[in-house]
Amino acid sequence: MPPVTPQTPLGLFGTDALIGDEERAIRDTVRGFVQDKVKPKLADWYEAGAIPARDLARELGSLGVLGMHLEGYGCAGTSATAYGLACMELEAGDSGLRSLVSVQGSLAMFAIWKHGSEEQKQRWLPPMAAGESIGCFGLTEPDFGSNPAGMRTRATRDGSDWVLNGSKMWITNGSVADVAVVWAQTEDRVRGFVVPTDTAGFSAPEIKKKMSLRASVTSELVLDDVRLPESAVLPGAAGLSGPLSCLNEARYGIVFGALGAARDCLETAIDYARQREIFDKPLAAYQLSQAKLADMSLELGKGMLLALHLGRLKDAGTLRPEQVSLGKLNNVREAIAIARECRTLLGAAGITLEYPLMRHANNLESVLTYEGTSEVHQLVIGQALTGEAAFR
Repeated sequence: MPPVTPQTPLGLFGTDALIGDEERAIRDTVRGFVQDKVKPKLADWYEAGAIPARDLARELGSLGVLGMHLEGYGCAGTSATAYGLACMELEAGDSGLRSLVSVQGSLAMFAIWKHGSEEQKQRWLPPMAAGESIGCFGLTEPDFGSNPAGMRTRATRDGSDWVLNGSKMWITNGSVADVAVVWAQTEDRVRGFVVPTDTAGFSAPEIKKKMSLRASVTSELVLDDVRLPESAVLPGAAGLSGPLSCLNEARYGIVFGALGAARDCLETAIDYARQREIFDKPLAAYQLSQAKLADMSLELGKGMLLALHLGRLKDAGTLRPEQVSLGKLNNVREAIAIARECRTLLGAAGITLEYPLMRHANNLESVLTYEGTSEVHQLVIGQALTGEAAFR
C-alpha cells in the first residue's frame, strides 16, 4: 500500500467544514493563547495545587472570552457555537481553566445578565467581562447537590434588609471572587442575591488536598449574618428556575469542553505511539494500538458532531434542557473513557505530569459529576422519553 499522510482525529471527520470563518478565528485565537501562555505552566500549577487566577482572569478578559456569548455590558456577543469552541480549546489546556471561564461567564455573569437589575448589570458585568472582577456561583451545599430544592441557606427579612445564613460547598473561584451570586431559601421561594465578598459575615475558605481540578480554586462559602440591602436581590429570578437556567448555560459549555480534554489526550497518544518503538517497530504499527486509536477517534468525532448540532440549536434559540443533558452525559462519559485508554498506550509515562493524560483523567472525574451527575442526566433524558419523573 502507498504511504498515507496521517490525519488528526477531527480532521478525519472533516468537522472544520461545519464551522464558520469567524468561529474558526475565535477558536484558533483561544487555542494559540492556551498553547503559548498556559500549557507550559499547567504541570507546575497542577502539582502545586495553585493557579494565578487573578492574572489569568485579566488575560482571559483581554482575550474577550469572559461572558463572550452575552450581549452588551462589555461582552463580546459571539454565537453560542463560538463560545462552545472556545470552551473546547480552554479545556484542551485544563478543565480548571475552562471552569474558571465557565463559572465566570455562564454562571455568575449570566445570572446577573439574565435575572439582574440594570444597576446590578452596570455595576458588575463590565469589570467581570474585563477580568478585573471575578465572580462565583453559590448553589451547591455540603448536603445538597443534586437536590438543590433542599438547600438550608436561608435569607430572612429584617426591616428593609435581608440577612443570609448558611454555607455553600465546592464553589469554583470562591476564594478569589469579588462577587458571589448566592441562592437561598426565603419564606416563600428560592431567591438569588448578589453578594460583594467584602460584606461583613462572608468568608470563603479554600478547599485543599484535592486530587482533581488542582489547577483551579475551589472553596466553601460561609454566610454568617450577611446583611444585604433590597437592591442585592436578583429581581428576575424567583424559584429554582433561576439557578437552573444558569446551570443549563454552564452544562452547554461542558458539552464542548470535555471534548477538548479528550482531543488533547488522543493527539498526545497518537504522537507518542508513532515515536515509541517496541519490538523494533513503532507502537502505532500494531493492530491493537490502531484499534484503540480508531475507536477513540470515532467517539471523539461523534461527540463533536453532537456538540456542533447542539450549538446550532442554541444559536437558533431552540435548544431544550434535555438536549443539553444528552450532550453532557455522552461527551463527558466518552471523554473520560478516552483519557483512561490513552493512558494505557503510554504505559508508565502516562502517569507523569510530563504528559497531560492523567491530569485530564483526574479532572474529568470532577466534570463527570459537577453540573449534574451522569445519573441525573440519565433521569432527565428518561423523563423526556417517558413523561415520568423518576428522581425520587
